[in-house]
Amino acid sequence: RYRVSVADEPAERERGLMFLEELPPDEGMLFLFEAPGEAGFWMRNTLIPLDLLFIDEAGRIVRVHPDAVPHDETPIWSGSPVIGALEINAGEAARNRIVPGDLVGSPYFPSVCEAPPTAP
Repeated sequence: RYRVSVADEPAERERGLMFLEELPPDEGMLFLFEAPGEAGFWMRNTLIPLDLLFIDEAGRIVRVHPDAVPHDETPIWSGSPVIGALEINAGEAARNRIVPGDLVGSPYFPSVCEAPPTAP
């Protein structure tokens, strides 16, 4: 589980985790977009290494980009249409065995949080 700040406005998404010197291991930032599309990130003015998890409309992780390098301005692309991205400390995805296909449980992805149907 991660406690996340939500970046759902353009200015919040643009700033992201820039200039942050430390991120507790159980925290991150969830970027939400208005519509699905290819998303690109860079690490300009980002001081700490991060893992980027790209999330589709169904709440499924479609790509994990591990260990994004601080200050690197090379674009990191989602590779497919996404509605969100989660930034967490570098190494967290591997440590928690987070891989493409995993579902993100969050109120922002309600289909993931719905209770399974009960048997008659």
